[in-house]
Amino acid sequence: MNRFFAVSLLLVTSVVAGCATHPSPELRPYTAQETRELALEALSRRGLSFDEYQRQRAALTGQAQQPFSFAHQGEMNAERNVTLHGRSS
Repeated sequence: MNRFFAVSLLLVTSVVAGCATHPSPELRPYTAQETRELALEALSRRGLSFDEYQRQRAALTGQAQQPFSFAHQGEMNAERNVTLHGRSS
């Protein structure tokens, strides 16, 4: 009987102690850097067009928007002859 009482008391004490502890960690406010990173992550998941993404990203980061143009960058013509350092391709 004495053993049963001791085990019951130990079990009840551990259950009450477990219920008394707070399961979530202490909440703290986000820093400015963490807030900016979360906003950029959310922006990248939206599926926006490239121009709209760059516009909103520039607004979030506080940088001036740089014009992006793919019209004249790296255009190649497969029919064009290219000579690389003395050898034809």
